[in-house]
Amino acid sequence: MDISGAIQLIASAAEAFVALTAVMIAIQKKKVYGWFIAITFTLFVLFNCTRIFSLHVPEELDALVFLAAGASMLWAMVLIRKDLYP
Repeated sequence: MDISGAIQLIASAAEAFVALTAVMIAIQKKKVYGWFIAITFTLFVLFNCTRIFSLHVPEELDALVFLAAGASMLWAMVLIRKDLYP
């Protein structure tokens, strides 16, 4: 694995840690937005893993995963805003 692959692997590990932390927020603090953040970063890990391990995924599916991650984070931000400014 070259240096860029190693960096992407480290970034994916950080994203996985964020996803786990978001699950803890969802469970312990009972915040629904934690689930959406967890979904977002789990999808980012999936997206990155297809690239790191050169998995042959159709471009449309790759784009759909990326779109779903963005939509999930957008909804999380809406929920956070509602939580902060009721």
